[in-house]
Amino acid sequence: MAYASEQAQEKRRGFLDPRTKLMLVLLLAVFVLGGLGGSTLKPVKTVLSALPFALLLIEGKTGRFLRGMIMLGIGYGMLAAVGVLPGVLRHIALMCGGILTRFVVTVMMGEYLISSTSVSEFIAGMERMHMPQAVIIPMSVMFRLFPAIGAEWTSVRRAMRMRGIHLGGAKAGQVIEYQLVPMMTSTVRIGEELSASALSRGLAAPVRRTNVCRIGFRIQDYILLAGGVVTVVLWVMELCGVKLW
Repeated sequence: MAYASEQAQEKRRGFLDPRTKLMLVLLLAVFVLGGLGGSTLKPVKTVLSALPFALLLIEGKTGRFLRGMIMLGIGYGMLAAVGVLPGVLRHIALMCGGILTRFVVTVMMGEYLISSTSVSEFIAGMERMHMPQAVIIPMSVMFRLFPAIGAEWTSVRRAMRMRGIHLGGAKAGQVIEYQLVPMMTSTVRIGEELSASALSRGLAAPVRRTNVCRIGFRIQDYILLAGGVVTVVLWVMELCGVKLW
């Protein structure tokens, strides 16, 4: 089969190994979103913040890249306007800008992970890490859940827009009732269906599963993994009182 050939698998292979992507998500969540390391690791955090956008461009996800850049620009614009805004608006801009500049970067890394990793690649990577089935099954369901919810949300919005129920429409007051309530019920249904699908495909079987997708560390993975180790070492040195810069 062409799908199982070595050339086809190499073509389908992502730029990074799934384990490297998980490491990057963890680093950004801890150091950028969580603020670990304070201002001492600011140069490192700047590099980490640029990684998701560079990876999105490498994978050809220009739409997600532009959306993330716009949100990040709004956040930095709010921070730049803090000095000229009066009173309460200054505090609101500072809070919203700080949240956006940290949150958007981590969300973009999560979007890159989900959009560039198939479920098979993710499961293969988790099995290489010897993770238990109690972790692999829920996370593999989550990988399929978010795209399914996005497609369902688009369908619900399109159906309600045809009936004039949308922000700015004649029935804007019914948006919450007629869009969010169907989404809540659909999310529960989708989660149950995906869980049943995962179990029916043998994810919970007590035997070792085989996988046709190719994963493995390459030069770019080793470089990013080494960067992650350096980041943790710098943080430990900062905790020990070593002057870094």
